[in-house]
Amino acid sequence: MSRTPSGKITVPDELRDVLLEFTISYLLDQPPDVVEFAINFFTNMRENRRTGGRSSPDSIISDDEPEILRKEGRRKSVFAETYDPSDDSDEGQKVVHPKTDEQRKSLAESVKNILLFRSLDKEQMNEVLDAMFEKRVNKDEFVIKQGDDGDNFYVIESGEFEAYVQDDSGEPMLIHTYHGKGSFGELALLYNMPRAASIKAASQGALWAMDRITFRRIVLKSAFRKRKMYEQLIDVVPMLKTLQNYERMNLADALIPKVYQEGETIIKQGDSADGMYFVESGTVRITIIGDNNQETEIKRITKGSYFGELALVTHKPRAASAYSVGETKLAFLEVDAFERLLGPCMDIMKRNIDDYETQLVKIFGSKQNISDVR
Repeated sequence: MSRTPSGKITVPDELRDVLLEFTISYLLDQPPDVVEFAINFFTNMRENRRTGGRSSPDSIISDDEPEILRKEGRRKSVFAETYDPSDDSDEGQKVVHPKTDEQRKSLAESVKNILLFRSLDKEQMNEVLDAMFEKRVNKDEFVIKQGDDGDNFYVIESGEFEAYVQDDSGEPMLIHTYHGKGSFGELALLYNMPRAASIKAASQGALWAMDRITFRRIVLKSAFRKRKMYEQLIDVVPMLKTLQNYERMNLADALIPKVYQEGETIIKQGDSADGMYFVESGTVRITIIGDNNQETEIKRITKGSYFGELALVTHKPRAASAYSVGETKLAFLEVDAFERLLGPCMDIMKRNIDDYETQLVKIFGSKQNISDVR
């Protein structure tokens, strides 16, 4: 934390993002030694940044970071439910609060850029929308009080809200103001800790809320499913066998799900590269425009294959186009994460260039391009 010249405490965006990333990783792994886990986690993060850099995701502002970082050993919440995502069968646990079509559309718009939900698939996002309920507040009403047990996670629909923490003399100090958007309350629920700040309505407003049990189940279960699903996908990609276990876990966490329907364009020849793709299910058709200006299919790829990496390796535009055949599920790795996580695989990908050129000679009679598929 830092203080502005006026004495106001500010929480850096990077601190919020890093702490949230660490929290979810810790809750998923449940290590026996939190200190040792933290040392390894931040050491790996530092090494990843040294080798490739890391772009911070869109951050959210939490009411919980300042106190968590300032004070150690605080009491656990009396509502300290334990939750093991591997034991959750999903039976009889879904919560549904009815909404009008207009409310659902508005809520979807409010949550679409929240870091916690950005990797959810369509079904999981629908579960989030189902589980949230509306809460209207009046000016000067406290939504959260510092020291209380965490009950709900909140997303702002409208209105202004102020976050306060008590200074050493017990006086409330304003640390942030939300202007009609944002979310708060997540870390107290994830950690099962008391609220570390107070949130007060500075005007009339409306919030969407989700209870702590449902919040933990959705957030942790979705992260757990995503990691396990992508770990299985990584297992069937030969190139990724060179990665260490912790590198494979980092890669699984970085992958973003994407779904394409019949005939949709995934990448277009000549475009700049924004990342690479792994095929989770379905089929992808790869084509190249030859010297005769005709588009020719050169291969089809299925689960366990990948494409798009060579444009990243060679720093050239896409040398091929890719189209979905039927419904196809892909795992997308952004260019920044590619550079950060797949350094150990770079030599293998470079060696594949010669194999691609040989394929093109067989199809076109010459090495007119370097294919962008594997």
